[in-house]
Amino acid sequence: MSVRLKLTLSYTGFIMLAGALLLAAVWLFLLRYVPERALIIPGSTGTSHGVFPIRSNLLRVFAPRAAAVLAFLLVLGLVGGWILAGRMLGPLTRITGATRLASTGSLSHRIRLPGRKDEFRELADVFDGMLERLEAHVAEQQRFAANASHELRTPLAVSKALLDVARTDPNRDTGEIIDRLHAVNTRAIDLTEALLLLSRADQRSFTREPVDLSLMADEATETLLPLAEKHGVTIETRGDITPTIGSPALLLQLTTNLVHNAIVHNLPAQGTVWVNTSVRPNTVALTVENTGEKLTPELLSTLTEPFQRGTERIRTDHAGVGLGLAIVKTITHAHDGTLTLTPRTAGGIRITVELPATDPHSDR
Repeated sequence: MSVRLKLTLSYTGFIMLAGALLLAAVWLFLLRYVPERALIIPGSTGTSHGVFPIRSNLLRVFAPRAAAVLAFLLVLGLVGGWILAGRMLGPLTRITGATRLASTGSLSHRIRLPGRKDEFRELADVFDGMLERLEAHVAEQQRFAANASHELRTPLAVSKALLDVARTDPNRDTGEIIDRLHAVNTRAIDLTEALLLLSRADQRSFTREPVDLSLMADEATETLLPLAEKHGVTIETRGDITPTIGSPALLLQLTTNLVHNAIVHNLPAQGTVWVNTSVRPNTVALTVENTGEKLTPELLSTLTEPFQRGTERIRTDHAGVGLGLAIVKTITHAHDGTLTLTPRTAGGIRITVELPATDPHSDR
């Protein structure tokens, strides 16, 4: 049976039960006190006029009317219950239609249920919000897949061209071709590893354990110190113990990406990078800021998108895969944190990652 029919039968059953209880109350509290035969009181001289109400007479009159009332309640319950159930289930029908459209791949449809805010309205609003997030996620994944295909096609095409040159021109210097193939292959490997890391962080398929962000910052800074010296960039670190819960490998990758970007996207000479960790109410923060050119809000809003390299501020001697800040954003969200990008007034950028704080003395 459909839900509408079940509700109709339920309404009818309740109405019939209420009518039967009402008639039972009439019988219990009224008819049972009516005498079964006419009574003659001794010593009375008066005569009664009209019909004397005895129980048998009242039952003959009452029973057909009671049956008619029950029949009327039955019809009223079925008809009224069917109409009422239809009106009550109307919003659910709209939600079902929207769900059916979404199952076919149409994610742009919204329910937008009118009326007062009740359980159906709340369900419809939640469903609309879910569709909106799902549509944005699918669109992002489609853009990411298209960009990744384009980025991977480039080194493969270059490799094919170099191999064609080596095959058609045997006398060409093979050392130069091998060096170029090595560089192109290294870039393809870096891009593939970045894509795998991005997918792993997005799926949250990692083990969580206690992590100190200040140790991650120290390790990333020490690892990238030669790169900073090569570019003439000074790194300044300071901060407090910042305990959190997460994947040490992913959080180290996050910190390394931030410091690496701050080094390579800096002033041509005499640049500075500041790495700071701090404890805030309920969160711990890692802040990495650097000197550099002034950034527009439009450019700043696109830096965390995959394959958005911010060409206005990239050095000519460095070509990344365009996933550095995208990986940082994904790792941050996978750890239930927030990522904030703020342009510095003097030029450069300030990037802050906030993660849930934990008690360093708690037993885990």
